[in-house]
Amino acid sequence: MDSKAPINSRLGRYIKTRYRDEDVDAFVPPPLPPDPPIEILPLLDKLSAADRALGRLDGVSLLLPDKELFLYMYVRKEAVLSSQIEGTQSTLDELLKFETDAKAGKPGDDIQEVSNYVNATMYGLKRMESFPISLRYLRELHERLLMHERLLKSGRGSEKNPGEFRTTQNWIGGTRPGNASFVPPPPSELMGCLDNFEKFLHDRSTNLPPLIRAGLLHVQFETIHPFSDGNGRVGRLLITLDLCDKKVLHQPLLYLSLYFKQHRSDYYRLLQEVRDRGAWEPWLEFFLDGITYTANEAFESAQKISNLLEHDRTKVSASSHSPGSALQVFELLRRTPFVTVQSATERTKLSAPTTNSAIEQLRKLGILREITGKRRDRVYAYDNYLDILRDKPEPTPQAEEQLEQTPKPF
Repeated sequence: MDSKAPINSRLGRYIKTRYRDEDVDAFVPPPLPPDPPIEILPLLDKLSAADRALGRLDGVSLLLPDKELFLYMYVRKEAVLSSQIEGTQSTLDELLKFETDAKAGKPGDDIQEVSNYVNATMYGLKRMESFPISLRYLRELHERLLMHERLLKSGRGSEKNPGEFRTTQNWIGGTRPGNASFVPPPPSELMGCLDNFEKFLHDRSTNLPPLIRAGLLHVQFETIHPFSDGNGRVGRLLITLDLCDKKVLHQPLLYLSLYFKQHRSDYYRLLQEVRDRGAWEPWLEFFLDGITYTANEAFESAQKISNLLEHDRTKVSASSHSPGSALQVFELLRRTPFVTVQSATERTKLSAPTTNSAIEQLRKLGILREITGKRRDRVYAYDNYLDILRDKPEPTPQAEEQLEQTPKPF
């Protein structure tokens, strides 16, 4: 039965909508900001901790001698994690091999989708220099995610109307709206929800802390679910891009995909409690904890990478056998941790014999490892560098069991 949201309420309303041969209840959220307002005082400790962690991360990103390199690699790490949540099987190693031509052949759809995420991230950053985050901005971001020019209409998103808001009913979990765990607004209500969402995006009168605001935006976007596909990726990316837009971050180094993946059941439950009970504060506690954890993890990775590069550069410089050419190849490894003799020769402009000798020197120093076991077309990996990027806590058996039992909402 249809119901109207009470005045000054955080509660939304359910609308009966027809999908094929059954009636279903679709949820229409109230506009942001929540009313009654968010209780900030109980959140202050977690908000302060998150602010400190972000400030430390932002500081190290400005001081790193290789901040562009760290950004390059960290965006790719997030692209893999966010796409894995969507169901792809690609890995960071596969993406880097594809990008550095260390793996022959055309990329599969999974790798292409991850590459699209990287492209969308960098596009979003550049675009906000001249255009505000808005509905048009989100459509452009979505198009980059699902239909980058290299996709050539071969990936999953090519049939999901890239860059266009949906015109049909979607759902989360289950095989149809009738047995779904959540049904977003019907098409007839979608643009009204999106108009309210855009008004909040542009509203500067609420004086909400940027991190609280980002937490509200993420839930509202996921609840509206405005696209036929790719809502999860856009919703997660929106968090970081909004914080960059508000100058909380100078570089897009905060990504919550790993945290959401590790705490998947809590994430879904808290989103639904916002919808069912207007319980914004528990969600925001979880969100702020995630920011603190993720910012600290990124800070530690930045320090480890900086220390490793300095240590290995010193090791190469101190080697007695042709350190000049070995250093040239080593500098290449900072951006492309997979190399072949051919790719390194092309990028460094050294001769093939010189490149081969430099790679062999780096192998003997323990910096590179040959990973194919072949006599020809060998591929070498900068393992210690990759290990830092791969480093992430594994879910406990209990967490894995919860993950398998929880319906996928993206």
